[in-house]
Amino acid sequence: MATELGRSLAERGHEIHFISYQLPFRLQGSRENIFFHEVQVPSYPLFRDRPYVLALANKIVEAVRYRKVELVHVHYAIPHATAAYLAKEVVGGGLKVVTTLHGTDITLLGNDPSFAEIIAFSINKSDAVTAVSEYLRRETLRLFPIQREIKTIYNFVDLEEYRPGRGQHLRRRWVSGQGKLLVHVSNFRRVKRVDAVVRVFHRLLGRIEACLLLVGDGPESMAVRRLVLDLGIEDRVFFLGKQDRVVDIIAAADLMLLPSEQESFGLVALEAMACGVPVVASSVGGLPEVVEDGKTGYLLPPDRWDEMAQKSAEILANPRLHRTMSRQARERSRLFSVRRIVAQYERIYRSLLET
Repeated sequence: MATELGRSLAERGHEIHFISYQLPFRLQGSRENIFFHEVQVPSYPLFRDRPYVLALANKIVEAVRYRKVELVHVHYAIPHATAAYLAKEVVGGGLKVVTTLHGTDITLLGNDPSFAEIIAFSINKSDAVTAVSEYLRRETLRLFPIQREIKTIYNFVDLEEYRPGRGQHLRRRWVSGQGKLLVHVSNFRRVKRVDAVVRVFHRLLGRIEACLLLVGDGPESMAVRRLVLDLGIEDRVFFLGKQDRVVDIIAAADLMLLPSEQESFGLVALEAMACGVPVVASSVGGLPEVVEDGKTGYLLPPDRWDEMAQKSAEILANPRLHRTMSRQARERSRLFSVRRIVAQYERIYRSLLET
């Protein structure tokens, strides 16, 4: 999301500098107004772990002094907001820092006392703070002693790239005739409950002729593969691994399954909706801010697998309902268009730079 934000800002005429330990894959090839600064972390016997925060802070200082960078937009409170604060102190305080909270820096690390103080400090020392959902904003204020205002600015989607009709040529790889195609995209971590995706799909098979596409990889991958074998549905479930471009796969599907244990926002749900794909998901975190229950899909408690299967079958077995939800999903996604959301960030940048 940070990469797409930078690209969109560059297209609007801003000079954008990416500072990271490696080039984001979406920045491959030369692009006008975009520059990349690699953070190289030296290894010294004095340190057990490489001092990435210090190297990052130093690279930010370089960008400020030699490239005249005026504002740094960091994503995640730690370590990036911490490094930005150090850089600001080094250059004398003129640098403006915007921090965007995405979720794990709050919902996961926020419960670890080893990081609580530095997270709160880094947020409070930022010049502006945003969160990707109202849920995350409230959680941050609940967990930490925050003095800064936190503004909710949602994640966004490129409606020209994510649109209905894409990927239809891919369907015949997995389904034929009236068969339905379901998709799940994640990093296969426990919180994503990919096992629940498979169990919901297994319950659905008694009612609908369908196949399931699992996109991504991660710690739970092997356990999910074993579950698929145990349930005897290996001919209906396809593991596609990590994909650089998932838009055609998502757009080819009839339904997105997202029974996560927690989601700060639910970007893949938004991407599916932009493609006109209804979503059956958990009613947790920021997902109710994205998916309209009963209009663009259904929201249910994450452990209600039978009900998720029932609601999925309801959508897939009723072409008229599917068309209605598809249209409403696309319309809902317009609230999160890249043009609309990036303009909100621009207003924050201008406000800070004018003070």
